[in-house]
Amino acid sequence: MKFLLLVCWDAKGMDAQPDPDPTATPIKEEASFPWLDDLQAQGRWITSDQLAPPRGARSVRVRDGRPIVTDGPFAETKEAVGGFDLIECGSRDEAVEIAARHPVARTGTIVESAR
Repeated sequence: MKFLLLVCWDAKGMDAQPDPDPTATPIKEEASFPWLDDLQAQGRWITSDQLAPPRGARSVRVRDGRPIVTDGPFAETKEAVGGFDLIECGSRDEAVEIAARHPVARTGTIVESAR
């Protein structure tokens, strides 16, 4: 089964970061992360990426057939989605165990959802 892990952490801290350089090498290719290295060795990692700070996000809703676009990703919140990991596991319990080992789980939130 595939599981999506939404990586959420401090929105203000994320907004303090500079915008990502679109020509930069993805972070997963520059450095080694034990959590990611372990998943890759087990054949459970599919893909992941970090998102740009939430200050540049937009929310899109359609009402009465017209799109309404507002600044910001969500309602007022202290955390924002800052990245994702797509993993392959045998069960939801296993996905929760993997999410609990994610480095951001110690300071932010990992939201797990099955495909």
